[in-house]
Amino acid sequence: MKIRTIITLGALIATIAITSCSKYPGFKKSESGIFYKYYVESKDTTKAKEESILTMNIKWRLVINKKDSVLNITPNPFEIKLMKSEFKGDIYEALGMLHKGDSATFIINAKDFFLKTAKYPQLPPGIDSTTMIYFDVMLRNVETLEQRQKAEMAKAEKFKNEEPIKIKAYLKKNNVTVAPTASGIYIIAQNPGAGRGIVKTDFIKINLTVSSIEGKKIFSTLDQNQPISFEYGKPFDTKGLDEAISTMKKGSKATVVVPSVMGFGEQSKKDGQGQDILTPYSPLVYEIEVLDLKTKAENDKEVKVAEAKAKKDAAIAEAKAKIDAANEPALIQQYIKDNKITAKPTASGLYYIEKAAGKGPKAKAGNKVKVHYTGKLLNGKVFDSSLTRKPVAPFEFTIGQQQVIPGWDEAIAMMSAGGKATILVPSKLGYGAQAGNDIPAYSPLVFEVELVSISDK
Repeated sequence: MKIRTIITLGALIATIAITSCSKYPGFKKSESGIFYKYYVESKDTTKAKEESILTMNIKWRLVINKKDSVLNITPNPFEIKLMKSEFKGDIYEALGMLHKGDSATFIINAKDFFLKTAKYPQLPPGIDSTTMIYFDVMLRNVETLEQRQKAEMAKAEKFKNEEPIKIKAYLKKNNVTVAPTASGIYIIAQNPGAGRGIVKTDFIKINLTVSSIEGKKIFSTLDQNQPISFEYGKPFDTKGLDEAISTMKKGSKATVVVPSVMGFGEQSKKDGQGQDILTPYSPLVYEIEVLDLKTKAENDKEVKVAEAKAKKDAAIAEAKAKIDAANEPALIQQYIKDNKITAKPTASGLYYIEKAAGKGPKAKAGNKVKVHYTGKLLNGKVFDSSLTRKPVAPFEFTIGQQQVIPGWDEAIAMMSAGGKATILVPSKLGYGAQAGNDIPAYSPLVFEVELVSISDK
């Protein structure tokens, strides 16, 4: 019997010394530096221990400049396996302080969390050694691995016994009268299609919707309007789907009921929060439409034609990009002449034309800034603006962290809060050869910018 995977965070109970704490009103502080406050202290004696499986709701949040910023929230309970604490005062140790039914908030150092626990290569913008991260936790259940295995096996046996009943109920409700195949699947044809049958090595394109037998949709290509193409005969989904497709032709449409023995059997599938997508011994319902059918030779030929076209298009684009790159200096000089710009370029080639001086110190690397902007091509076409978004809000970034194009890092560092400027950015300080839908390769850009505010965090 396979036991479903448990998400691992880990924690080991540490000795807690209760002391008063005035820095965070209402909170106490452990010997290892964890600030904590209980909202509900359960009378249940079941405590989280190493290797316990915890079921909980949890919210992670940062409070920076007195503003609460939620990083992650789990509206549905999810599960973790409590492992050994990695260092004193970490979130694992904090979870080890809880009993079943407890509700609490823990405050720990954000730098330690991101670098040591989450294993970030560097701190996220706005976070330093003084930043604290808050965890709001409701511990719903605590189980040993043995208890969980026993419960899982009992639950799986229940699902196994219920499966024939579920299939029978579906067939009756939907007036299915076709007989099952030898393997037990039911193929309810809606359109027989035309032409030859599907054989191994054929390449087929299908629309596919997969649902539980109770009607809960699990997956559908129709949601993104992206049919699936694959080589028939190679492992793809389930034996039941493979068998059904073998009976179809181009244009065929069918509903297929697949018992778990031809589906995923005793396996379960979960989402990122640990919630069941598919329970063990789940019969499935497939909606299948065969959109296209090709032999391997036909598919190989199409692939070669597509590759040749892509190669030709790339060569044309590269040639155009070289021309655009060669023409860029002349385009910039013509723009400067037409707009009577007298500012001299910086050493990097950036043109900074001040429209209104700000007040106070200039922004510098490490500062978090808020900027209103409108970006245009040299022909005046606007490709982006913070002023046309709904709701209107300035763009935020940290200078010197490569969060924006180099031209922005340089230009905004020349401004004070409240300042306004036009900046002419050559492509080497912009997006270079990276052509997009709105910005062609080697495009010099013009930005109207207003530095709304500067902060240290």
